[in-house]
Amino acid sequence: MDVFLTALGLVLVIEGLVFALAPSRIEDLLEMFARMPLSTRRTLGLGAIALGVLIVALGKTLAG
Repeated sequence: MDVFLTALGLVLVIEGLVFALAPSRIEDLLEMFARMPLSTRRTLGLGAIALGVLIVALGKTLAG
């Protein structure tokens, strides 16, 4: 559970930094995503999931 809370905290810190440092860029990015076809958004989401799983696996391998 502590690993999950640490990971969640890091996600919130990183996302908070983006919103704090570049709020107008977020609006531009959201508009760009809105114009993107659903299939492209789905592919980006699946790619992000795959990359996240690989990073977690790499972290576990290096840590232990």
